[in-house]
Amino acid sequence: MNKSAALSAALASVFALGVVSTPVFAAEEGKEKCFGVAKKGANDCASANGSHSCAGQAKADNDPNEWKYVASGTCEKMGGKTAAPKKG
Repeated sequence: MNKSAALSAALASVFALGVVSTPVFAAEEGKEKCFGVAKKGANDCASANGSHSCAGQAKADNDPNEWKYVASGTCEKMGGKTAAPKKG
């Protein structure tokens, strides 16, 4: 591999890492986190209590520690909360 190809490969790796490290479920404009409305296996990211760190791992429907992105202003109408439960 020549120097130019090696440099190109290195730069491509750096850019790829930047893309991979960004959250898959980044908040979109007009959306908010809503705790307590996710169905089993349908949460958008890590639980508030730290029981897991990935999307799709909710073990029960409507767990107050699990969240989904919903349209802004609709969370409480759905029976959810816009803040994680307090620890303790």
